[in-house]
Amino acid sequence: MDAGWIGAEIRKLREANRLSQEELGHMIGLSRPAVAMIESGKRKVSAIELLELARVFNLSLDQFVHPERRPVGVVEEGETEKEIVAGPRISIPRDAMDKFREVLLYLLGRVGALPQVGETVLYKLLYFIDFNYYEKHEEQLIGATYIKNRYGPTPVHFRRLVEEMEGAGDLEKVPSEHFGYPQTKYLPRRKSDLSLLSARELEAIDEVLRGPLVRMNATQISEYSHHDVPWMIAEEGKALDYEAVFYRTPPYSVRDFPEENGD
Repeated sequence: MDAGWIGAEIRKLREANRLSQEELGHMIGLSRPAVAMIESGKRKVSAIELLELARVFNLSLDQFVHPERRPVGVVEEGETEKEIVAGPRISIPRDAMDKFREVLLYLLGRVGALPQVGETVLYKLLYFIDFNYYEKHEEQLIGATYIKNRYGPTPVHFRRLVEEMEGAGDLEKVPSEHFGYPQTKYLPRRKSDLSLLSARELEAIDEVLRGPLVRMNATQISEYSHHDVPWMIAEEGKALDYEAVFYRTPPYSVRDFPEENGD
């Protein structure tokens, strides 16, 4: 990335947030002269500094380098909604929404009938599928935007997608209970079109579904998600950064690293 462009973008974001160079430097552990040099393009920014800058401005690295992708969206916490303001409205391409729909139908066909799998568990399964895939392959599977709330990662477009699918007759929303607690379940009305998924993507989904997550109830999987780095470093009500998966700790990391041979 061009240092001059990055510097100009940092200055624009800093001024839009009414921060001085000294204030921004204090937030990311740099001196005011260092920030001035970055903004003038005379000093490169390290990967860690980019992550810190993105965090300060409530952006992912992807949104930092692509200003048109900076979000405004809807946070879903139970039945309440609140708006997130951080730039242009969050949008997801039609082909990505189509893939999102088929992944959801596949999940429902595989595990939707399990008594503990309601809306909250689906949120977390989708999150781990998306973020695990990004960690392993450095590319997005669905690429949905997930927001941090007290229940764990929440996919922004889920409600919109479900409404579309209900209208099309793809699924049915069913109020239910699990051990006395209200639960929203979804019943698939057709099979998933797997032609939209590559073999590698399907294997990544199955890997999550073969693991312990599908045996967790809503409380357990929410608590588990709270210890994953992308959720831990995000600010409340803001989007989780996909790049944060590269700082995961065991047992969350799914990337295979080559073993060093020693004597």
